[in-house]
Amino acid sequence: MSRVSVFIPCLVDLFLPEVGEAAFLLLRHIGLQPLYHKEQTCCGQPAINSGYVKQAKKAAKHFIEVFENDDTIVSPSGSCVHTVRHRYPELLQDEPSWLSRAEQLASRTYELSQYLVDILGMENVGAVSESRVAYHPSCQLLRGLGISDQPRKLIRAVKGTELVPMERETACCGFGGEFANDYPEISEAMVKQKVKHYIASGADILVTCDPGCLLNIGGYLSRHHPEKKIVHLATFLANALRNGEA
Repeated sequence: MSRVSVFIPCLVDLFLPEVGEAAFLLLRHIGLQPLYHKEQTCCGQPAINSGYVKQAKKAAKHFIEVFENDDTIVSPSGSCVHTVRHRYPELLQDEPSWLSRAEQLASRTYELSQYLVDILGMENVGAVSESRVAYHPSCQLLRGLGISDQPRKLIRAVKGTELVPMERETACCGFGGEFANDYPEISEAMVKQKVKHYIASGADILVTCDPGCLLNIGGYLSRHHPEKKIVHLATFLANALRNGEA
């Protein structure tokens, strides 16, 4: 049984533990042995985005020390994977030994859907769900990592599921980390438009791959359209796996 190390983002650890549990269930279901390092902490993305270079470097170096002996690192967060892959080499470019370690680690770090589809060549995980699904790609997943078709392939392969188009599907939901805090009025206007297009699509469920988008859109839905749901891709697949086993 192949081992794969799982990085659980802060938002999942603090607010969305079901996403981490779903990722582990999914990886075990397909025959892998997921490993969790208790020493792991934040990847440093908030500190990087806020300009706290010293704190960001400390977080990045800790991440590297925790994960650098693993052959494969997988995370259910496109933005965190983007940080490890692209921001770490930028952050540590003036420290050659750390830069080399960061670059080696970056080449072995994958977002969950990317790992399943591109590395394992797996689309159909044996899941079943009679539902109409719309998909929201997070900005860093789509534009930062270039991941677009992989989540859609996994959704389409779920027996009984229809992936429906959504107007302005690739538009930002308005989260953007500190952006939502600094510009709350703009952020709310953006998420309002995203929800409007989701409802207009006729989908039963909105699926995303990024915890930040999930919390942002989910928060707006809970306040204005509590009957509509958004779930992480890992959660959607894990629930659909349970349907298939039943």
